[in-house]
Amino acid sequence: MEAAMREVPVYLDYNATAPMRPEALKATCDALHSVGNASSIHHHGRDAASKVDRARRQLADLLSCSPGELIFTSGATEANNLALYAAYAQHGLVVTSAAEHPAVLETCRALAGGASAALITMPVDRDGQIDPDEFRAIIRQHGAALVSIMLANNETGVVTDLTPVIEAAHAAGAIVHTDATQFVGRLPLDLSNLGVDLLSLSAHKFGGPQGVGALFIRRGAPLPQRPLVFGGGHERGWRAGTLNVPGIVGLGAAAEAAHRLLDDEVPRITKLRDLLENELLARIPGSHVNGSRAPRLPGVSSITIPGAPADALLASMPHVAASDGSACSAGAPSPSHVLLAMGLSRDAADSTVRFSLGHATTEQEILRAIDSTVRAASQVRAVMDATASS
Repeated sequence: MEAAMREVPVYLDYNATAPMRPEALKATCDALHSVGNASSIHHHGRDAASKVDRARRQLADLLSCSPGELIFTSGATEANNLALYAAYAQHGLVVTSAAEHPAVLETCRALAGGASAALITMPVDRDGQIDPDEFRAIIRQHGAALVSIMLANNETGVVTDLTPVIEAAHAAGAIVHTDATQFVGRLPLDLSNLGVDLLSLSAHKFGGPQGVGALFIRRGAPLPQRPLVFGGGHERGWRAGTLNVPGIVGLGAAAEAAHRLLDDEVPRITKLRDLLENELLARIPGSHVNGSRAPRLPGVSSITIPGAPADALLASMPHVAASDGSACSAGAPSPSHVLLAMGLSRDAADSTVRFSLGHATTEQEILRAIDSTVRAASQVRAVMDATASS
């Protein structure tokens, strides 16, 4: 018992927040020792501004865009709100999908104000993807609109091929936003070729600090400047307020590290995810991976284990940090809207665990997680069976 209590937990909840990369932690801590407002013209202010400029370049290198196309925010939620608020003012119609993050779905609903004609929410298939042909038909019918489709799903890791979406949207005069919060720093991304107009991200998903993110606004994108926060000309008028210099510096350092290490991390993390899935599916009868037929992020696995409610399963393996859904909706009384949109029953959605791994995950941790999950599934199923038969 004492040995179990001393067991170091295995952290497999990178989609909620990734551990800070050593480079980002050091850069953030070093910046905390500095003083200076990046808007001040004295030495300390200029030093802070130079740190911000460097971080902007580091992030631009990761995204293959211009530093001048990046606006720093408090995170992807704010970036999503800012992007959608500005673009909706231009078009007045939103086309999105049923599998989007609440930061997009709830913002779209608020902007539409309950007007069904102002919001089109496309269904997704069993792999969590929209039908490109259906999208083309919708955008041809409605013309200029705001399109917001995520690049990678936070619950399943399913990656969307945005190329046909962007081509059809731009041909109709629409503007395209993507929530790339889970994609950035996990797979290569070239915004010089992708063609989206707006993209949101958060630093803490790829090893930076919490509380800082960015919005990419393509130069020349046809949308008005509509800030959410007023009070100054910071970030070229898009976001007022003193810049979070330590957070931005940490974001830049994480972006630089991710950019440098991505070629090695992608195959290593993919191999660990496959090991986890293959072993769990082989050792837990009836289990299955959601979205397995679609392209996915290297380190995300959504696994349904029938007969083992996720909350009970996680409680039975306290030394494995995983999730029974998106951290942003944890505690919600209803099952995952993403899994329901993919056609899972409420019971199946309630019996789904999300494992997400990343830059610091080791093979030994995966092996420990496998054993813990198998034991927990057996225990929970035995209790459920006994309860049902009593």
